[in-house]
Amino acid sequence: MARTPPPLPGNRTPVPVRGRRGPREVLLALAAVLALLCLVVGVPLALASLIGWPLPRTAPSLDMLTEEIDVNTFVRVLAVLVWVAWAQFTACVLVEVRAAVSGVGIPRRVPGAGPSQLLARQLVGAVLLLTSAAASLAPGLSQLGPSFDRPGQGQLVAEAQLTPGGPLSPAAASVDGPKVDRAAPSDLTTHTADEAGAERSDAVYYRIQPPEGRHHDTLWGIAERHLGEGIRYKEIYQLNKDRLQPDGSRLTESSLVRPGWILQMPADAQGGELVELPDEAAELSAEEAAEYAAYGETGDAGGEDRPATPAGVPDRPADPEPADRPAAGGKGTERVAVIDPAPETEGGSDAGVGLDLPGADAHAVAPADQDGSVGLPEALVTAPLLAAGLLMALGRTRRNALWQSAAGTLRRSVGDDLGPTTAPAVAARDALLVGAAPDQVAFLDGALRLLSAGLAAEGRVLPAVYAAWLGQGELHLQLAGPVGRPPAPWTQGQDPTYWTLDRAQLPAGAPPEAEAPYPGLVSLGMRDELRLLLNLEAVPGVVAVRGAPADREAVLSSVAAELATSGWSDRMTVTLVGFGAELAALAPTRVRQLDDIAGLLEVMETETGLRRGALRQLGHDALLSGRTGPARQQQWAPHLVIVGALPSQDEADRLAALAAVSAPLGIGYLVGTETADQPGVAWEFEISPEGVLSEREMGLTLRAQLLPAAQRAAVVELFTGPTDQRPADAPAGGPTVDLGRGAPGVYVRLLGGFEINGLAEPDPERAGRLRAALALLSLHREGVHPRVLGSALWPRGGGDGPRDALVARLGQWLGTDQAGRPRLVTEADGRLALTADVLSDWDVLRTLHHQVLVSENPTEAGRPADRMRKLTDALALAAGAPLAGARDGDGFGWLAHEVVDTQYPLLVAEIALTLAAEHRAAGEGESAYAAVRSALAAAPTDERLWNELLRSAHATGRAEWLTGAASWLAGHHGQLFGPATPLPAQTEALLDELLPDWRQSTTPAG
Repeated sequence: MARTPPPLPGNRTPVPVRGRRGPREVLLALAAVLALLCLVVGVPLALASLIGWPLPRTAPSLDMLTEEIDVNTFVRVLAVLVWVAWAQFTACVLVEVRAAVSGVGIPRRVPGAGPSQLLARQLVGAVLLLTSAAASLAPGLSQLGPSFDRPGQGQLVAEAQLTPGGPLSPAAASVDGPKVDRAAPSDLTTHTADEAGAERSDAVYYRIQPPEGRHHDTLWGIAERHLGEGIRYKEIYQLNKDRLQPDGSRLTESSLVRPGWILQMPADAQGGELVELPDEAAELSAEEAAEYAAYGETGDAGGEDRPATPAGVPDRPADPEPADRPAAGGKGTERVAVIDPAPETEGGSDAGVGLDLPGADAHAVAPADQDGSVGLPEALVTAPLLAAGLLMALGRTRRNALWQSAAGTLRRSVGDDLGPTTAPAVAARDALLVGAAPDQVAFLDGALRLLSAGLAAEGRVLPAVYAAWLGQGELHLQLAGPVGRPPAPWTQGQDPTYWTLDRAQLPAGAPPEAEAPYPGLVSLGMRDELRLLLNLEAVPGVVAVRGAPADREAVLSSVAAELATSGWSDRMTVTLVGFGAELAALAPTRVRQLDDIAGLLEVMETETGLRRGALRQLGHDALLSGRTGPARQQQWAPHLVIVGALPSQDEADRLAALAAVSAPLGIGYLVGTETADQPGVAWEFEISPEGVLSEREMGLTLRAQLLPAAQRAAVVELFTGPTDQRPADAPAGGPTVDLGRGAPGVYVRLLGGFEINGLAEPDPERAGRLRAALALLSLHREGVHPRVLGSALWPRGGGDGPRDALVARLGQWLGTDQAGRPRLVTEADGRLALTADVLSDWDVLRTLHHQVLVSENPTEAGRPADRMRKLTDALALAAGAPLAGARDGDGFGWLAHEVVDTQYPLLVAEIALTLAAEHRAAGEGESAYAAVRSALAAAPTDERLWNELLRSAHATGRAEWLTGAASWLAGHHGQLFGPATPLPAQTEALLDELLPDWRQSTTPAG
């Protein structure tokens, strides 16, 4: 069966867009057409018939100056002026029509034709936006230029496929080959396995082949090749669900398929890779025939099995599950990645994820009673750019919460984990860690800023970009129209409207100092190994998403969350209307929420006018021209509006009018809708319950990137949890350890370096990742999800096999305690954790801090002498930043998502401040001074330590100590912030009190 692949962008062939015409719009369009005919055609005809040629028919002479001026002369002069005005207006109409036809959306200005060009623009816009003629000129994202028959003809096509950056592929089917109905994805599910089986009684099988390069088989891909449409992957799944495979595993809803597996196919499957039994049994080896026969006899497996624990890692005896631990269950851990450790697949750092079409239930956190594993929401695992942005923003939120705790504005301890406390939030955090691809974000951001800098150096403006296709090793920009060749190292793609950059050509190091040129790019979904990012601020009209309420809101939420946290933007405003008020927690300075469309229209009509006036005053045709060159500091930040509320007809008309002129202004509109009659729509996407996002008339089909309601709530909880005021009676502080159980069998020193005592040196070839795994587990005594561990050690994707092998080796290396119990165990929820026989100095530091400064249990703090001893011991542990000198090795990239570097100096500072205060109270000024100087090595910018240093020096009773402290502090501050920067007001006030003449007696260092 030939398939009709949705064409990827190629040329800029215009494609039809549905008309949005009601009676009012038709009347307006007809009036605009009539006005244009009258002005462009009627005026010259009237002048020619009524007045004739207004200029003299003979050569001018001096006698003409003395001739009598009569009425006819006045008429002819006026006729000349009318001809000139007509010519100018006609030129404006031609310029506006050319801009609309080319899709650039930024017409040239006709000199001296301000009002005339405005009138021409309004009339041409009315015609082009409100008639089907305009629809045929709307730019599309899928550009292979399919020819469309008239409505109702039921066109059958078989297309070639064009991939950005690659050559044209052969036609999908020959002229004589079978054809497929060009139906919408939602219509393609009508072919069921039962119907197929009625056509032919033979059993058809497909055997999964080993991956070639970085391409890995998926149910979606198999359905595309052999059933003609990827959407039919569900039929394959239903035929093979839970049936025992030759390797002993089973196909589950969220798993990838493994090489060697056998899949029964619907009876209408076609292709040379299929095996049809019993007709082709003679062509199989005896072993293959036996495997096919055994598989044919399998039926429902009756449930899903928990993945086997990696060899060498025993299960921990089941304990009552605390309420703040993630619920058991889920299918996320059952995904098997069939990938080489070397290459990285599209879809994030988790190998192989994102290649299956997510089903309706693939986005929910698994309930606690399904099985014994921890489920991860695939909606987050398969969104690498979104996950990376959320992790970066979450890191900022957690660090801010720690600083607020230190300042006393947040009722928390600086030793708190600030981690999630509910099962859905824990699963969401782990999914972000697994799915995030910060290297992809860095590539996208660096490539775009490099382009901006290159164009600015050549004195060129940024071209209008409708979309980007991001692959693992390349980036393709789809331009609104040809604008010449790009600056190196960018190259022109297979078409003049494509600019391409190979990842290997991106210069190493930090991106150039340039404005983010296309901050409105946002992920919509995947096709094959390319991710589509739509540039919302460049769309010439409304982008609509149609589907069931929950499905379309999942699309809108994903777009909103990625825009709020994207790493390839600088400044931006994201306005959410009628949904997602809680998403403002992701980026409070960027996201705002309005309840209804009426309020939005009032705001946007005013802002549209202001932006148009500001651009006109600055001499720019569009916002893009203000993002390069000297004018870039004057550019307006993009404003992207995402509407979840359903508009009334009047509101929809006003939105369409705003969107019609929004593209040059950096304003974009994404609107959820239930019907196909939304006015002013440039592109309308339909989201299916199976997670397929399609634009029917462009032939574009994607596996949608979604953020369903359950995952949205879990993500928001990650951001609001750290800043929630902890109740007064709630336990504070992070996980503590029992310091009275005796010396541990293994002691790990993380502060100031990385040393391991109590273990033999591992195999040098595997030592790096073993040590990195031990460091990660040491910093997370609560346990680490196996997939999180795998993605941390193999950020480019290593698969389950290498991870499980490493976990087994780690268990063997750690060994057992004196009672023979293993030191690495699998918790009841499936997480890997260290036992109490493995201890680190980080554990001890946090425990001592908790006992003395946080715990309200008097037995933990002990007597005053015990407090002083514990504080002194804790300060002695502060030998340097965690993992100093070791984090540059392989396997330590996960530290970028930790807050330990912020938490460590705050812990040390609080310990030193408390110890110094108690020393001063005991009349031991020198000891207090020594404690503060020791802590300043860990927290050199902490103003509290500066002030305590002065108080401790004053407490010694030695004037030279106080003078020396003041001089050191002035010099230290000058080195940090520059000699011209004054000391903090509180520090200056303290110096004025303790050392009135400090300004004369201190010499700040430059």
